[in-house]
Amino acid sequence: MPDGRPRVVVIGLDSASPWTAFERFLPFTPRLKALFDRSKRGTLRTIDPPITVPAWAVMFSGMDPGTLGIYGFRHRRPGTYFDQYVPSSRTLLQPMVWDRLSRSGRRVCVIGMPPGYPPPTVNGVYISDFLTPDGAQDFVSPASLRDEIQAAGGGYTFDVTFRADDRDRIGRELLEMTRQHIAVARHLWKKERWDFFALHEIGPDRVHHTFWKFFDPAHPRYEENPKFREFAEEYYRRLDTELGAWLDEIPDDVRVLVVSDHGSQAMQGCFCINEWLIQNGYLALRARPPAGTPLEEAQVDWSKTRAWGSGGYYARIFYNVKGREPQGTIAARDVPAFQAELTERLKGIRGPNGAPLGVDVRVPKSIYRQVRGDSPDLMVYFANAAWRSAGTLGYDTLYLAENDTGPDDSVHSFDGIYSISDPATGRGTVGPTEKLMDIGPTILDLLGIPLPPELQGKPIAGFR
Repeated sequence: MPDGRPRVVVIGLDSASPWTAFERFLPFTPRLKALFDRSKRGTLRTIDPPITVPAWAVMFSGMDPGTLGIYGFRHRRPGTYFDQYVPSSRTLLQPMVWDRLSRSGRRVCVIGMPPGYPPPTVNGVYISDFLTPDGAQDFVSPASLRDEIQAAGGGYTFDVTFRADDRDRIGRELLEMTRQHIAVARHLWKKERWDFFALHEIGPDRVHHTFWKFFDPAHPRYEENPKFREFAEEYYRRLDTELGAWLDEIPDDVRVLVVSDHGSQAMQGCFCINEWLIQNGYLALRARPPAGTPLEEAQVDWSKTRAWGSGGYYARIFYNVKGREPQGTIAARDVPAFQAELTERLKGIRGPNGAPLGVDVRVPKSIYRQVRGDSPDLMVYFANAAWRSAGTLGYDTLYLAENDTGPDDSVHSFDGIYSISDPATGRGTVGPTEKLMDIGPTILDLLGIPLPPELQGKPIAGFR
């Protein structure tokens, strides 16, 4: 360190789990294995909900989702039933690590950390994330770097369409996208001596969603398909090769973190939350729709509806409250009793085999320091998130084998990974389970930035 100032590089592998990173694909990632072998590494427990947005923001702010005001990819606008918006960088209600570092005069480069569109202004460079709209030209700050980024990557792809059956096309696009991202990271890394440099790679998440049933014999719909199994292995091999070339350019005294926002697991199926609400008298329709109909396209009788749900990695349940919803039916004073009744009945849900499904019901106001923004009334996980929530209607069953929004082999899990290199000793250890919210404070601590008292996360012990 010529000027004696510490530096940190973060490699964010979206959806990497202890099984995928430390076991299943480790034989195909020798460069990452070598990094793990000189790092403290282990399980990184993610947050509620275990979703890309808000998990990365929680990681780099040290604040919980309620304080940030972000609860997933979609939020319902107050005073409406179905008017939804996608969080953006402008939605964040707290500063991120790179904001704090920029204010301290540190030079930062951030590539693809969600929610990152439009790219915020930092003391350095910020390239927006996979939620960047198609065709957007304002994807990098400063804007003057746009053509340089495109040239460095040979093009720049933010994401691929992955919930589809043409897996050969998905595979080709994933390899090219990941190559572009790391090529741009290497190009920018060489431009100057960054204090903090972070890369988010969405590719592993897309591989898991698209190919999991081909590389995991324990998957309930496992298919023996050597081509697709070998593609998943080849993706990790290529990812490792590209990252390895970058790691060769990073001095040994730079602290390197490999982290994920959440883990992945085989999708067991989908539980039809709105069908269940209909069967139990909470949601009323004027007419029965065809199978697969989105709730917003159905004829809902709001005068007889007390609750409805949205699908996804967890069920977001909303109450039809008088004075809050356009046609509310539940008086505000009756909400606590209604919530207790609904919660009890949800916890009694059984799976297709008749055994308890394992329903975890969480109330945002009870699990977050504060609830800002537009949260659901209830957050419901099925079988530790192994079952998705299907929000569409018209089925003669509560259980679907496949995702109701397109082909999907995996869902998220609560256990991600962390790996923090130890330049002082070069020795690797397996550490205890750590909390995702503690990564941001750890980075600030490593870089010598005083920790703001409002942070909820704490630095991970053993690195200063």
